[in-house]
Amino acid sequence: MATTPALALLRAAHPRQAVGTATALAAAAAVAGRPLREVALVLATVLVGQSVLGWADDLTDRGRDARRRPDKPLTSGALEAGTVWFAIACGVLLVVPLAVAHGRRAATAYLALLALSAIGDRLLHARPLSFVPWTASFALYPAFLAYGGWNGVGVTTPPTAAVVALAAALGLGVHVLLALPGLVDDHEEAERSLPMLLALRTGTPRLLLVASVWTTLVVLGILIAGRTVGLT
Repeated sequence: MATTPALALLRAAHPRQAVGTATALAAAAAVAGRPLREVALVLATVLVGQSVLGWADDLTDRGRDARRRPDKPLTSGALEAGTVWFAIACGVLLVVPLAVAHGRRAATAYLALLALSAIGDRLLHARPLSFVPWTASFALYPAFLAYGGWNGVGVTTPPTAAVVALAAALGLGVHVLLALPGLVDDHEEAERSLPMLLALRTGTPRLLLVASVWTTLVVLGILIAGRTVGLT
């Protein structure tokens, strides 16, 4: 358990997901041939943005976490809600100029996907349309990378339709995989997200297998598309 506010705030940022997403996007930028400084900018922008989403998620889920995850920083008393709100405000003030540094179109795509993720998860988390913010936000990542540049000067070439579609499909797979560990608690609270509805039909083990295969095939498809049609 975190013993200081700083460590508690780090835990509340969902660091594994934040670092994983930032690293994956930075790697994609590097594979696309972006200069090292732009790869570093992608890494920093996504890391801050994902941290903001993690903090917002923990604030939104305080009630559920009090029943299901009393060890989390906000529910255990290790972290005050006001501290998290302050961190979110600082994060937003940092992520906006970071996004703008990629160029106007790239900034619009990235800030839009952050808004979709935060608002969509809050409104649709326990509903059959829970997949919508995941697929929509992931579909914007190729635009963020394709339009990106340096020092506010982006490019005008849009991402290919194939990569956008595959990114959206990846968002669906990630959504299902991340939801699986909490499905028992979701069922007890009568939540009806898409992963829950699918699990009720197929069973959790089978859904895990299908979602894993789906996600793996989509990742392979993205790699193939990147080497053939390219990002843009």
